[in-house]
Amino acid sequence: MEDIDEEGDELLNLSLAIVTNSGGERMKKRKRRDNTTSSDFSSSSYEGCEGKIFSLLQMREQMLKLEHKKKRGGAGNDIVDELDGKGLQLIRMLLITATAVNENNVSSAFENLTELYKSVSLCGDSVQRVVAYFADGLAARLLTRKSPFFDMISKEPTHEEEFVAFTALYRVSPYYQFAHFTANQAIIEAFEKEEDKNNRSLHVIDFDVSYGFQWPSLIQSLSEKGSSGSRISLRITGFGRSLDELRETENRLLSFSKGCRNLVFEFQGLLHGSNLINLRKKRNETIAVNLVFHLNSLNNDIKISDSLKSVHLLNPSIVMLVEQEGSRSPRSFLSRFMESLHYFAAMFDSLDDCLPLESTERLRIEKNHLGKEIKSMLNYDNIMEDRKTEKSTETWKARMESHGFEGVNLSSKSKIQARLLLKIRTHYCPLQFEGDGSNGSSTAAGFRVFERDDGRTLSLGWQDRYLLSVSAWHCHRVS
Repeated sequence: MEDIDEEGDELLNLSLAIVTNSGGERMKKRKRRDNTTSSDFSSSSYEGCEGKIFSLLQMREQMLKLEHKKKRGGAGNDIVDELDGKGLQLIRMLLITATAVNENNVSSAFENLTELYKSVSLCGDSVQRVVAYFADGLAARLLTRKSPFFDMISKEPTHEEEFVAFTALYRVSPYYQFAHFTANQAIIEAFEKEEDKNNRSLHVIDFDVSYGFQWPSLIQSLSEKGSSGSRISLRITGFGRSLDELRETENRLLSFSKGCRNLVFEFQGLLHGSNLINLRKKRNETIAVNLVFHLNSLNNDIKISDSLKSVHLLNPSIVMLVEQEGSRSPRSFLSRFMESLHYFAAMFDSLDDCLPLESTERLRIEKNHLGKEIKSMLNYDNIMEDRKTEKSTETWKARMESHGFEGVNLSSKSKIQARLLLKIRTHYCPLQFEGDGSNGSSTAAGFRVFERDDGRTLSLGWQDRYLLSVSAWHCHRVS
C-alpha cells in the first residue's frame, strides 16, 4: 500500500480526469444506447442486462472459489502472485467503475466489474482485498434491492458473525482500544476534578454502547481509586439497537464489576430513540457523555443537531467525541467514495500488521465488519440530500462549537497512555508519534499517533492516513 499512500491523491484526480476526458463521450453514447438505469430495473431492461448480470456473478463466483483453492494451497496461488504490484491499476479501474455506476451507465459498469472480479482476491494483498469489497458494494448499488441477485452480493452477517468479527478486531488491532482508552482517561480526569462535590458518583451516558467493550477498563480504574470505606458509584446509561444487545451488555458488565469491590455499579439500557427524560440522575453526580462513533452513524444534519442539543441540555462535565475518518463527506457519491476508499485501504493494510495473510480471523473481520461497512456506505442512497440547505462541509469542530461546546486540551497522561498502548499493540512496524504538521512524510510506516488542533485532538493513523480522532469538550453551563 506504500505506493498508494505516496500517490493516492494524484491517482484519484488522474483517474477522474481519465474518465471525464477520454471516456466521457463513450460513456454518454453507451448511456443513450442503454435504456437501463441503476434506479429503475423494468422487466424489459432487466432482461436486456440478464446476460451481463450472469457473467458478472459467474466471475464473482470464480473469485470466491479461488479463495478456497488458495486456502488449501492448491491452484490459484500463481494467479494471486501475478497480481502483486498491480494495485494502482486496480484502483484506477475501480474509480472508473464507480464513475460509471454514478452516471447510471449500466453496461460499462457491468463490464468493468466483471474485469475487476477477474483481478481481485479476498486472500490477496490489501489492495486486492479492499477492491473486492468495493466491487461488491458497487455491484449491489447497481442491482438495487429490486434485483433477485441483490441478496447474493449484499448478504448481511448474522448478529453472532458481527459480534465475532468486532471482537476479533478489538483484540488484534489498536483501533477501538485507542478510542476507548483515550476517552476513558479523559472521563476519569473530569471525575477527579469534581470529587469535592460529586459525592464520588459518576454517570456516563453512552449514546451507542455497542457491546460495552469500552467500559471494563473504566470500571477497573475507578475501583482502584476507591476503597472499602469510600466506594465510588458508577452508573452507565447505554443506548443500543435491540433489547437483546442491551441485556447482553448489561450481563457482561455486571459480571465484570462483581470483581471490583470498591465500586458500586449500575447499568441502564435504553433503545436508540428513547427520550432522554427517562434518564435516572443523582444529585451533584459528574455527568460524562460518550459520543464514540455515534455522530458518524447519523444520516442528516437535523439528527446530528438534535443529538447535540439534547447533550447540551444534560449539562455534562465532559463530552467525548470519537469520529471515524473518511466518513464525513456529505457531498457527491464520488467524493464520499474516494474518502472511504482511502480510509478502508488504510484499514485493510493495517490488518496485515496485525494478522498473517492466511488468517481466517482476518477474513472474518474484513467480511463481517469492514466489508459490511463498505457496502453500507456505497448504498447510502440520497440520505445526504437534506444537507444541501445546511452547512454540508462543516467540520465536527465547527459543529460542536456552534452547539455550545468548547474544546478541552487532552492531558499529557492521555498522550503517554496512547503511545504506550500502540507500543504494546504494534506487531511488525515501528511506532511513531507525531505532532501538528508532521503528516507530510511519505516514508512513515505502521500505526502512528498524531497530536492535532493544539493538543485538543489525538488521532490514530496508519502511515500518513488518519483512521480516527478523539477529542474532549466542555459544555457551556446552563444557568
